[in-house]
Amino acid sequence: QVEVIEKRCLDLFGRDYKFSIIHNANGEVCGHYPRQIVYLEYQCTDVDRDGFESSVQISKLQDLVNRSKLARCRGRFVCPVILYNGKHICRSSTLAGWGELYGRTGYNYIFSGGTDDTWTDSEDVPQEDTSVRNGDSQLFDKVRGHDIKLLRYLSVRYICDLMVENKKVKFGLNVTSSEKVDKAQRYADFTLLSVPYPGCEFFKEYKERDYTAEGLVFNWKQDYVDAPLTIPDCFTQNLHIDWTRYQSWDLVEQTQNYLKLLLHIINSDDDSGLLVHCISGWDRTPLFVSLLRLSLWADGVVHASLEPAQVLYLTIAYDWFLFGHMLPDRLSKGEEIFFFCFNFLKHIVSEKFSAVKKQRRKNSTVRDGHLIEEDFCQIKSKDRGSVTSLSSEFSLITGEVGGASSLTNDSVDLFCGQPLTSSWSVAHINRQARLEAVREVFLAAYSTTVGLKSSAPSPSGAISGLLEQFARGVGLRATST
Repeated sequence: QVEVIEKRCLDLFGRDYKFSIIHNANGEVCGHYPRQIVYLEYQCTDVDRDGFESSVQISKLQDLVNRSKLARCRGRFVCPVILYNGKHICRSSTLAGWGELYGRTGYNYIFSGGTDDTWTDSEDVPQEDTSVRNGDSQLFDKVRGHDIKLLRYLSVRYICDLMVENKKVKFGLNVTSSEKVDKAQRYADFTLLSVPYPGCEFFKEYKERDYTAEGLVFNWKQDYVDAPLTIPDCFTQNLHIDWTRYQSWDLVEQTQNYLKLLLHIINSDDDSGLLVHCISGWDRTPLFVSLLRLSLWADGVVHASLEPAQVLYLTIAYDWFLFGHMLPDRLSKGEEIFFFCFNFLKHIVSEKFSAVKKQRRKNSTVRDGHLIEEDFCQIKSKDRGSVTSLSSEFSLITGEVGGASSLTNDSVDLFCGQPLTSSWSVAHINRQARLEAVREVFLAAYSTTVGLKSSAPSPSGAISGLLEQFARGVGLRATST
């Protein structure tokens, strides 16, 4: 059941962190976010705990979340997911456009009986001369003002936008916006980076090329692509990357360089956090959140006590499944961004991607532990969330109650083998061995459940069984959790 997945995620977070919970029990905050959203406060093993201890009050954070959710597409608000040296790495969707914003506010007003506390705030955003402001601008001031308050409360300064568009356009309408084209420049106090990255549709070509990313270059000349690469000079000078050539990079080089950039950002500022988002925040966003989490884990600076199968479980279950990635839908279309993410670990094993530049580790071999995967237990579940992507067909979502809480699974199990037997501390295992071990576990589990190049034509065929098992059935045996 989903409750089992959530419980195991909380257990794995709790092995290294003190955390609080942002409550989303019935999907009332966001229907495709976890029902128990983890807010990491500090590492349990911090010697200098006072230096990193959170100044955030969870009740205040919950209030800001409730108020800011309308500002972003599908209500996917700014959510902290990784804690690194006291700084929060966050995820979200992009900013909502006027159509979605008016639809949601009207819906909420009607079904709240004519009251909506999203608009009641003792600390209102200062208003300019309303005599020259139209209603649209005032509404955006209010909603995006709450979003900005949440960003500041989480000490986020850097915003990395993965969209290849300035605004998502469907049928001639702007269905989403983004910080970089906010006309009132409300986000001017933040450091905005436009790092356009292909959407999930592009990964159909990855599958068609026998899962080979080398030599696969995105077509930047398509009509809808209008977001240029924009990175402040302070981040480009030290990376030794020719950013002017980004349109000639293949998928491997582009992903590597973007990951290097994100790692450089979080290491360049001792106090400020980072937000990463795409359009809806459930394809490209978890790709880079997962790569960040696993790269930092391989350096021993996050989730230090977790073994390969455990950190893989946490990443799949939390970063992808509980945050609404629709694996059966993506697989039915051949858009294998999920597989690409974990297979890509082989391309970031180098020390060039290490966040711990001053500590060069000695090479060592992987211990003779057991990395055994059997198979998934059969489960039955309803698909959660909409399978309609803004990238394929426009839909205005006006209600999101239920979400993950509506799912019922008979049983869940992913890595059903013997528990890992040895310590995976950085002192014994190097970065390359750790990432290769994670990839090995993933490939073994994936090949026995989802498999590659399924010939099933649709989710209603043979694909529905094993694929939905993998989408819904991630877990670990109790003996290893």
